[in-house]
Amino acid sequence: MSKFNRMHLVVLDSVGIGAAPDANDFVNAGVPDGASDTLGHISKSVGLNVPNMAKLGLGNIPRETPLKTVPAESNPTGYATKLQEVSLGKDTMTGHWEIMGLNITEPFDTFWNGFPEEILTKIEEFSGRKVIREANKPYSGTAVIEDFGPRQMETGELIIYTSADPVLQIAAHEDIIPLDELYRICEYARSITLERPALLGRIIARPYVGEPGNFTRTSNRRDLAVSPFAPTVLDKLNEAGIDTYAVGKINDIFNGAGINHDMGHNKSNSHGIDNLIKAMTSKDFKHGFSFTNLVDFDALYGHRRDPHGYRDCLHEFDQRLPEIIAAMREDDLLMITADHGNDPTYAGTDHTREYIPFLAYSPSFKGNGLIPVGHFSDISATVAENFGVDKAMIGESFLDKLI
Repeated sequence: MSKFNRMHLVVLDSVGIGAAPDANDFVNAGVPDGASDTLGHISKSVGLNVPNMAKLGLGNIPRETPLKTVPAESNPTGYATKLQEVSLGKDTMTGHWEIMGLNITEPFDTFWNGFPEEILTKIEEFSGRKVIREANKPYSGTAVIEDFGPRQMETGELIIYTSADPVLQIAAHEDIIPLDELYRICEYARSITLERPALLGRIIARPYVGEPGNFTRTSNRRDLAVSPFAPTVLDKLNEAGIDTYAVGKINDIFNGAGINHDMGHNKSNSHGIDNLIKAMTSKDFKHGFSFTNLVDFDALYGHRRDPHGYRDCLHEFDQRLPEIIAAMREDDLLMITADHGNDPTYAGTDHTREYIPFLAYSPSFKGNGLIPVGHFSDISATVAENFGVDKAMIGESFLDKLI
């Protein structure tokens, strides 16, 4: 019998809590990540008011300097710690895959100078459309359509760009390149980027609408990922007949592997919370695991280096946290964490190599406090032990600490 009948894991995408011990091995616009601190620098520079997460123990997580505006609780309602990444990477897929128990020892390929001509030529030949060469480099997703959207509307060329992540992104105006055509081109791009020297984690369709000077990306984004290279705890749960619910881009990140209920893409963080609550309150979800990604922190504010917007996004989540808790049953467990950092006060526009926070709450808790600092994969091992399935490649369960 499971200790917790249902477990709900919510990833606040990119909400790191301070540089990892190996952060200087990773760089951001040529600057080592050793001084990055997403939550710390937001708290220090623009203030942070997250009383509901603080109540769970966010301000109690060990740090060299306390979070400036998030006080420690003398009697928190939950358990807290921070977790370190083992895998070689600081991207979305690496973080999520390790959270589910994999150790990525060979990072995906990234293209700081843009994609090689061979890839662009193949896409042109398949699609019958030219590629705008000037956009072929790491680029902000909003800036690239501002710079090249007008040209695309005139010529019908493809806007192909990348980031510091192992991704190839194709932006297309929905009135110029219909969604079906964009998705078909992205599927082809996926087929030619499955092995080195261009092993990419994701191909992302980035549709947008509007007029020059007023372009808006739509919620018709589609991510085409590769499948995990080994079974994750999601696979173990699915094979055991246990419900696994995906909210947001989780289904894309795992290419559907191990997921038997997909709640669909999120139009926003708030929409994602709505979808999570919809799953939690479903009469069909009686036993199992839900996995939610809320991406706005990263996509809208981290990469755009907007600490004020990032702070406000954290405030919005914190204000809705009581709704999530109200949807819990007595024997549910809620876990809140992240997948990497993206310090909006830092150099460049890349992710940052950081610890991630971990908060746990259940209405059934009799105790509270700190869990020893561990690793991303410990979450997966805890989920596996709770549901009586084998763990994946790595991870040590802390289930016995949650009492």
